[in-house]
Formats: sequence, C-alpha cells, structure tokens
Amino acid sequence: MKHSVPFQQVDVFSAVPFKGNPVAVVLDGNGLPKERMQAIANWTNLSETTFVCQPTDPRADYRLRIFTPRNELLFAGHPTIGSAYAVLRNGLKPKTEGRLVQECGKGLVSIDIDGDRLFLTLPKPALRDIPAGELAEVAKALGVPMQSVRARATVDVGVAWMTLQLSDAEEVRRLVPDMSRIAALTPPGVSGVTVFGLAPAGARPQIEVRSFAPIEGVPEDPVCGSGNGCVAALVRQFRLIEEPAYVASQGRCVGRDGRVEVRFRDDGTILLGGHAVTCIQGTLRLESG
Repeated sequence: MKHSVPFQQVDVFSAVPFKGNPVAVVLDGNGLPKERMQAIANWTNLSETTFVCQPTDPRADYRLRIFTPRNELLFAGHPTIGSAYAVLRNGLKPKTEGRLVQECGKGLVSIDIDGDRLFLTLPKPALRDIPAGELAEVAKALGVPMQSVRARATVDVGVAWMTLQLSDAEEVRRLVPDMSRIAALTPPGVSGVTVFGLAPAGARPQIEVRSFAPIEGVPEDPVCGSGNGCVAALVRQFRLIEEPAYVASQGRCVGRDGRVEVRFRDDGTILLGGHAVTCIQGTLRLESG
C-alpha cells in the first residue's frame, strides 16, 4: 500500500535559498518505524532529516525525531530551527502565542518566534576537558600548531562536539583537516570537531565557525546549530565577547553563507537562531504493509 506525506526541504541560518544548511522535514512521521526513518535519512543524504510526530507531553506543540544518514540524535540545532519553520509554514498554530515547544530526545525545547526569525533555547551545556594527548592529536589532524589552540572543551548540548578556539577567524578559514584522522580521534558519543576564531575587533560577523563530523557521514557541516551552541557555551564560559549577543559566520568554505545569531540572557540561558527558507515543498511517497 502506498501513501504520501507532506515534505519540505528547508535552508536554515539563511534567508537566501541554497546559502544555508538544508534539513529534510517529513511533516507526518506518525506510525513510521525507526528503521524506515533511518532509511529515509540515509536516502536524503543530508546532515539531518527530521520527522514531525504527535507529542507525548501535553506542553509540547509537536515531537521531533532527528536522524543523520547513520543514526538518531537526541537534539540538533539547525534541524530544530528548520523543522519549526516548516511546521509553521504547514499551518501549525502554537499553543502559546509567539512560542513553539518541541519535544525531542533531549526533552522540551522552547523556540521563540521573533518576526521572520526563530530562536531556540539551548539545552544546558555540559563542559569537560579534552586530555592533553588527545588535544595534541586533534591539532595535528586539523593541521595547526598547539600554540594556535586557545579555549577548548568537549561541550554537550544534546549533541557533543570537541570545541576548539583557534588564533583567529582567518586561521579557521584556512584549515584543510585530515578527515580520516578526525574520524579516528572522535570519541564515542561525540559528533566531531567544531573550531572557531574571533574576527578582528569591530568586524561583523564576530566569529567564524567550522564543524567536521566525518564519523557521522558529514565531513563538513555547512552551518551547524549544535556546533554553534557549543561555541556559544565557550564564549560565555571564557568571556570571549563582552556584548550580550553576536553573529557567527559559517559555510563559506563549502560555498554557503550562513549566519547564526546568539543571544545571552541574564539568567544564564543561551538563545540561538536566525532565518530559514523553504527550498523544496511537496510530498514524500511511502510504502507500507
């Protein structure tokens, strides 16, 4: 038996089609087994594919399941923003005006609707040190000397990244990492390596970011929400930027031009978001039975 479900492919962290990071959004994942979801995610071959389902928590507007081409994630940033954009475009009315609540493997995630932009409340980050020997090997895999590495930690925001600050934004853009070595050095439970560098004083955007996840089948993520969330956690922890908000650039090294906006609240929470735009809209044909 064949049936169709609504589908969108949304470009995230860009208002311009084809300049952000795409996520495939299946707008009715109810009844699909995990194996079928994983097969669809493998077929779309995007960094993430999501499935919108009925929530199990009455406080949530919907439940989201998130898959890379290889496995399911508890949470991810750009799929959260892109899926929220897709459900609103598909006609979902939030239970609370101006705010969506997403249920996912990490729990409930609040998403503020700020005009034509969406901002998620980042799950509370957990930071742990990167052992010196491991850090030295990661630096070699990135092709940078150890003295270039500044702030660093493995940061978990529902997705964990080894997160390293390099000397400046230009050094980040020049990187030509050894993907096979990065894959071999990525510990279990960690997606990969995110690096960032500060732009010169007064420049906008203020930070350049790149994220490498070859173990997940994504050598370089064009514009990574969770990676930027990990960067934001280090920026706050080490007071790298004094302003209560900043904009990060990501994707120019792979032909994109994403902008990730970060806001710090006085209560310690971090908001992360930006624009999104639908590039493909239609139906996905499925077989069942």
